[in-house]
Amino acid sequence: MKKTSLFQTTPRILMGVGSLDQAPSEVGRLKARKILVVTDPGLVAAGIVGRLEEILARAGLSSNRFDAVEPDPSIETALRAAESARGAGADLIIGLGGGSALDVAKVAAVLATQSTPIEKMFGIDQVPEEGLNTLLIPTTAGTGSEVTPIAILSDHRDKLKKGIVSPRLLPKAAILDPGLTVGLPPAVTAATGMDALIHALEAYTSRNATPLSDLLAEQAMRRIYGSLRKAFADGDDLAARANMLEGSLLAGMAFANAGVTAVHAFAYPIGAEFHIPHGIANSIMLPAVLEFNLMGNLEKFGHIAEIFGEPVGDANARERARRALRAVQELMEDLQVPRRLRDFGVTEEHLPALAAGVMNVTRLLANNPRRITLADAESIYRKAL
Repeated sequence: MKKTSLFQTTPRILMGVGSLDQAPSEVGRLKARKILVVTDPGLVAAGIVGRLEEILARAGLSSNRFDAVEPDPSIETALRAAESARGAGADLIIGLGGGSALDVAKVAAVLATQSTPIEKMFGIDQVPEEGLNTLLIPTTAGTGSEVTPIAILSDHRDKLKKGIVSPRLLPKAAILDPGLTVGLPPAVTAATGMDALIHALEAYTSRNATPLSDLLAEQAMRRIYGSLRKAFADGDDLAARANMLEGSLLAGMAFANAGVTAVHAFAYPIGAEFHIPHGIANSIMLPAVLEFNLMGNLEKFGHIAEIFGEPVGDANARERARRALRAVQELMEDLQVPRRLRDFGVTEEHLPALAAGVMNVTRLLANNPRRITLADAESIYRKAL
């Protein structure tokens, strides 16, 4: 008997080339008067932040800016962003950027309105009250943070990545303008695109998958796998960029409800300890984890091979599943994504501690299609070394 499932997502999603111009109308719907834009220095230098501020100003809306978000943002950054929101008297936070900026925006919004220490919010459903309204605008096709109730922050003291999971993190609205992703360099396109693909793949094979999350994950994989090489090869291909952004959105909806699995669990310790960018950490771990997981759901992994356009013909279930692994490996080769942990300073001596760290990511390991032991975890890291 199947257990009861819940599906939730962002209530308003505005999509299309040029949709950034409609930001003032979304602000108006939320009756906001004082806006804080949470973003990163790269988007300031690229002129995208200034463009948003100009659009808001033309509509008579003023805003303040917090532009100190770094990759894999720290707890301290979220605290500073919340302080900026309080200092500005903000009643709306606009998150503009990749997953890091969007996650910081979501956390700052709940921190700004309540006295609960951030340490007590980590985990599932630990945010006691609603925060400020948020409007999220992604500039990468990667995390899908604009439709997830999840934010990940780096705890540098404990050398861990920690998650806050609460429906109170869902934004009130999101704007997805493919034009904002056109300037992404190929390497960033590859890393963020692989992250989005992994979200869809893991949601599809999660123990908590549902027919609805499967539908979203399948469509996400089709769009992302079919467009990622094009977006990597020609960053000005707007159709490919639009497909990638839509695929990332669908993947975000899928994993927000079905959960991700062991690829992300293995990525967290290496990301925190060796400062490997999130999309790269996921990509490095994908082949080893995927190979281990195949027998956990041969049917679904075989269908992934079909989605990726692999010839399956009369192949048996095991061979069909293995062709999904082959497709992933060929994609990573084409995208020139880093493949080995050793390239980031990881050695054999680090593996026991990393494996122990993985076993603490119980929220994600519970979703995995195959149970993982400590010995399995060390073996998987060794394959990726």
